Amino acid sequence: MNLPVVQRIFGLLLMLFSLTMLPPMAVGLYYQDGNWQPFLDAFLALAILGALVWWPVRAEERELRLRDGFLVVALFWIVLGGAGAAPLLLSKRLDMTVTDAIFEAVSGFTTTGAIIFAKLEALPISVLYYRSQIEWLGGIGIVVLAVALLPMLGVGGMQLLRAETPGPVKDSKLTPRITETAKALWLIYLAITAACALAYWAAGMSPFDAIAHSFTTVS
Repeated sequence: MNLPVVQRIFGLLLMLFSLTMLPPMAVGLYYQDGNWQPFLDAFLALAILGALVWWPVRAEERELRLRDGFLVVALFWIVLGGAGAAPLLLSKRLDMTVTDAIFEAVSGFTTTGAIIFAKLEALPISVLYYRSQIEWLGGIGIVVLAVALLPMLGVGGMQLLRAETPGPVKDSKLTPRITETAKALWLIYLAITAACALAYWAAGMSPFDAIAHSFTTVS
């Protein structure tokens, strides 16, 4: 088991995930819902935590083996529940317990759609967007996104994709390079999402509602 390599990739994944706090923060600022600060705090906390995990082993460049890939994916999905719950816990307007916040985050990432909020219309619009976003990210798989981006940082993605993807499809490639396969999957996912959002908007939804509903529909 190449634990330093696992630690390096895990740190990179945390830093990558921290960037997902920026869109809901921007939504909160744009709509002035008074709830953008928790997303900024979560972004900084996750980025710093990821950097602290990555920095001691940043020079490790050994090849990632299949069992290492399984460990990275398993650990990341476990930690993802807590990381995704961070802005919900930090929000003073929500007043959520740790259990409720983690449930909400895990429900989103696994695209089950179960929620604990009683009155969605009373939630800050940034939280509504965030809930749709994490469900959309879970639909394609954050690890698949990482496979498309990590090679830019010198990390191979084949073992991560094989660990993340269920069934026999994991041994099939849309393109000769696994990075190109991951990018192709994301382009298809983005195209379907955009088409769905445009259809909702054409049917009379507001731009925000069209985007949020397209995220949860496509996921």
